Amino acid sequence: MSDHGAGDSESLIEKIADRIQGRDSSSSDSDDEKPPVKQHDPIVEAADMKAAEKEREKKRIYRLFGREKPVHVVLGGGKPADVLLWRDKKISAGGVGVATAIWVLFELLEYHLLTLVCHILMVALAILFLWSNATSFINKAPPHIPEVQIPERAVLEFVSVVRLEINESIAFLRQIASGKELKKFLAVIGGLWVVSIVGSWFNFLTLFYTLFILLHTLPVLYEKYEGQVDAFAEKAGIELKKHYAVVDEKVLSKIPRGPLGRKLD
Repeated sequence: MSDHGAGDSESLIEKIADRIQGRDSSSSDSDDEKPPVKQHDPIVEAADMKAAEKEREKKRIYRLFGREKPVHVVLGGGKPADVLLWRDKKISAGGVGVATAIWVLFELLEYHLLTLVCHILMVALAILFLWSNATSFINKAPPHIPEVQIPERAVLEFVSVVRLEINESIAFLRQIASGKELKKFLAVIGGLWVVSIVGSWFNFLTLFYTLFILLHTLPVLYEKYEGQVDAFAEKAGIELKKHYAVVDEKVLSKIPRGPLGRKLD
């Protein structure tokens, strides 16, 4: 019996030892199978980042004029943007109606501004004068004519805004004349040429009315058909860049730049 018990204890010890050795060998095998630690290569990482950036550029949706914000935000937001996008239809329709009435009066009916102002003042003064005198006969209070004054602060703010816009325009024209920005120079010359041609077709009032109507129609149409317009603009931009590259290589790159442009460089 004692020999049998000793044999059982020895076999049990051997089994435990075999299990321990098996675990050690399995853990060592798993350690051997672990992948080696990847070394960081700055050049490879930079290349990967550039590739990822190019992939994001491909997936990025093209927007007209490179905008990244909604049309409402681009137009300044708030009430003016609501009017231009016809979010407030009563004010938008009222503005278009008033502008149309003014254009019809001065353009189609050939009514002069000074004549219109004088006639309006004559009618208003006559009505108030007769009303004020008639109240003494019918025992009623005379009409209340409010005192209207232009606040000084509003005038100063308006003048300040106009001054800033004029200074920015002068600085922009100076930069264009320096000979540094060739693209901007060509864009400004082309824009002025188009405006001069359009100005020869219409007088100032008709041109102003046309721009006013376009401001109240183009933004809302673009917001409605944004996808189609952006796709067409992307194709047109690609074609224009191709033609500009050819012109720049053959003509524009050979034009010498002004001395002021070289100093700014």
